[in-house]
Amino acid sequence: MPREFEWQEETLGSEDFYREDIEDLLQVGAWKEGFNEWAEYTNLDEEHVRIISDLGLFQTFDFYWDPTEDRLRFDAPTISDDWRKQDATESLDSSTVSMINGELTDLGRAVLEILEDYIERNDEASDYGWGEETYGKREE
Repeated sequence: MPREFEWQEETLGSEDFYREDIEDLLQVGAWKEGFNEWAEYTNLDEEHVRIISDLGLFQTFDFYWDPTEDRLRFDAPTISDDWRKQDATESLDSSTVSMINGELTDLGRAVLEILEDYIERNDEASDYGWGEETYGKREE
């Protein structure tokens, strides 16, 4: 079973609405919980997880609030198109690369669900909710 990798903060757009709040939730446990849940059912083996780690893909997940759709979203990293030229991935075939990319998307979904649970718990524990009730209307 893959071992857990600690989420490392990478701010791709620190001015994004709610980004700091989401990063805080990831750091206090949402990443770890989501990763552990995903690790229970992933089809990846230790070698695949090592490749993902060596490529730094765990650190490049992006979780953010989409104000257009008024919901939490994520962008999962993928193995780059030039994977045949990289030492870490040259031994893979295209179906394995596709599988790894799919599993990274599954990891993003698992963490997103945990983030949503954290947000719901925060809403229930406070006098205000996430989104418009929490911060009021945002003027662009």
